[in-house]
Amino acid sequence: MIIEQLYTGCLAEAAYYIESNGEVAIIDPLRETSQYVEKAKQNGAEIKYILETHFHADFVSGHVDLAKKTGAEIVFGPTAKTEFAIHTATDGEELKLGNVTIQVIHTPGHTLESTCYLLKDENGKEVALFSGDTLFIGDVGRPDLAVKSDLSKEDLAKMLFDSLRNRVMTLPDDIIVYPGHGAGSACGKNLSSETFDTLGNQKLTNYALRADMTKEEFVKEVTEGILPPPQYFPKNAMMNKSGYAEFDDVMSAGNRAWSADEFERIANEHHALILDTRSKEDYAKEHIPGSIFIGLDGGFAPWVGALIVDIHQPILFIAPGGQEEEVITRLSRVGYDATLGYLKGGIEAWKQAGKEIDEVVGISATDLALKMKSNELSVVDVRKQGEYDSEHVHNAANIPLDYINSNMDKLDKNSTLFLHCKSGYRSLIFASIMKSRGMHDVVNVEGGFEALKETDIPKSAYVCPSEL
Repeated sequence: MIIEQLYTGCLAEAAYYIESNGEVAIIDPLRETSQYVEKAKQNGAEIKYILETHFHADFVSGHVDLAKKTGAEIVFGPTAKTEFAIHTATDGEELKLGNVTIQVIHTPGHTLESTCYLLKDENGKEVALFSGDTLFIGDVGRPDLAVKSDLSKEDLAKMLFDSLRNRVMTLPDDIIVYPGHGAGSACGKNLSSETFDTLGNQKLTNYALRADMTKEEFVKEVTEGILPPPQYFPKNAMMNKSGYAEFDDVMSAGNRAWSADEFERIANEHHALILDTRSKEDYAKEHIPGSIFIGLDGGFAPWVGALIVDIHQPILFIAPGGQEEEVITRLSRVGYDATLGYLKGGIEAWKQAGKEIDEVVGISATDLALKMKSNELSVVDVRKQGEYDSEHVHNAANIPLDYINSNMDKLDKNSTLFLHCKSGYRSLIFASIMKSRGMHDVVNVEGGFEALKETDIPKSAYVCPSEL
């Protein structure tokens, strides 16, 4: 028996490859499926099942494409309804995979169809639980993402409490819990950076599995402090439920190199968004006017999903050399399939064609500190509220990048705005969006708050009223 966790860091997502006696099950595959097909082929095995733990909201699963390529059966838990052929498993149903067995355990709460898969070895011993978004390491799934449901998050939290207590916590302590996500995912509040653990240890360390916790306490703690989900979540969930374009077609359409003149013409004809995915240093130095920066070396796909409102938006892009297919792949993982191609030769080709370039003015933390001693400056902290509350530049405004689209009216258009995040990635995204909307009087603080902490700029922290 082979169990392999296939973890994708930029999405904080885990897919799983399980093999026994020449038969394979893939759990929660990514959009690009060739890796699973190749792995099975190399092992002389065939993919029999594609097991989905729920309708994912944070990425587009590869279940539809993988089924077409391999003939494998797509399996969802009870209550799941799709617009393509699936096997809707019953609660407790056992699926044979070579010499092992996978038992379906319906665990509604994160969503109504949420399901865990319990793996039993050749001797019937329970060895692993693939818990999807029902149970994470250190956390549980947020109960507010059900697709087209009239149930409140409190209703779903109550279901989740029962699923955990009655279906999960009754399993042996020595089984390994393999969750759907790790730290960085927006599917929970505070996931651990660990990507698996024993169930017994989770009972001791996971706040949501406390033995003495009442249902009312669970509901309060699980629902408290949940930030609104990124705007692309319901769109991805519907794609996973309804189907989508084949990944190979998306790659073929997007993997086109255009000269500077063609790139400009297509951008104008299709009202395309120009997405620059190079490093923050390269973008700040020179870029196409009006382009948006989201660097491939950061949390690329989640930021695309959070900030580009129209999932069908035509996109042209500039990529680090040789990473064009990676850009298209990562865009498709969150459902942005309308990629039209990329700038052949990158920014150098643009300049050689005699076309205009722009820059983002930067300032070091040290220079900002000197400037603030004799001037009253408008500093905007674009980190999340929790980061800001922990410590921030005194009198800095907090406008998290996540919610820039609904907070543009809060920006002072008559002042120079000094933007910072933790290290400079998010603030540069923020600056690029502002400039694309005609607000050019912005300065990016290089090194972000990590650099600002080392200066004598006055800092503040949020103090809870109960602590006064």
